[in-house]
Amino acid sequence: MKHILVTGSLAFDYIMDFPGAFSDHIMPDKIHQINLSFLVNTLKKERGGTAGNIAYNLSLLKINPAIFAAAGNDFGEYASFLKQQGIDTSNIQIIKDKKTASAFIMTDKVDNQITGFYPGAMTHSNEYSLKTLQQKPDFVIISPNDPKAIIKLADECRKLNIPFMIDIGMQLPSLTSDEIKNIVQKATILIGNDYEIDLLKKKSSLSEEELFKQVEILIITLGANGSQITTKNETCAIPPAKPKEVLDPTGAGDAYRAGFMAGYIRGLDLKTCGQMGSVAACYAIEKYGTQQHRFTIDAFQERYVQTFGDVLELEK
Repeated sequence: MKHILVTGSLAFDYIMDFPGAFSDHIMPDKIHQINLSFLVNTLKKERGGTAGNIAYNLSLLKINPAIFAAAGNDFGEYASFLKQQGIDTSNIQIIKDKKTASAFIMTDKVDNQITGFYPGAMTHSNEYSLKTLQQKPDFVIISPNDPKAIIKLADECRKLNIPFMIDIGMQLPSLTSDEIKNIVQKATILIGNDYEIDLLKKKSSLSEEELFKQVEILIITLGANGSQITTKNETCAIPPAKPKEVLDPTGAGDAYRAGFMAGYIRGLDLKTCGQMGSVAACYAIEKYGTQQHRFTIDAFQERYVQTFGDVLELEK
């Protein structure tokens, strides 16, 4: 099996549920002066962060990755959990005088989210280099992280001739047009939701044609409408898998990325990879927290067949 390196944030998620709709409390004529307080009915602290979430889902799909990231002095229990899942934590840098990053996520009854993020130890991510790794990875996943780290990692992947997936996500607003153009250059896969990809094109002034001169595969996730996978030669519309119940959408995107990559690393076609992403996302949606769901390969394959009617056979 290929050696997969996952980079991005490691964080603790504080997940809150607001029983109403944010839109009912926002007055359009007062948008310039917002002072809101939402009374939530649940609060849970969970393991999270983009790197941790993607690596966890990959481990469930029997792709045991390594994580390359920075965490704080409160990371011990989280690190032990990752090791128990078969995830290589030897390249996680512990910043002794900082706390692990924290995300404060509030979700309303129609799945809108408001998030506050404290980067903590993540701000040191750009201090570490892929060049120091004892084993050169076969593929690198660059998920949302400190902006300087994203830039550095993409540049090092190109120089070391390592294929990579780039997911700029929430860091798009903090990057300049030239930085975005540099990051996506020669990326094997670019992934984001429809809003993020539209913002990326707008900020970088890259047309679809110009984007495909740099990127081999473009994946646009569309929430409840599934996803779209595009190359220079084809476009695959991937229908959504239907969750048994919707408890918490947090982490669904990371699960999709892991599901897609678990198929891609195995050499499966793009349609199958996208459908694996859809199924993986369902498992995340059905549980509170981003790493509380579990499944076996057999259960995953069975659910894939039930959802899409196609046979999926994954080695264990």
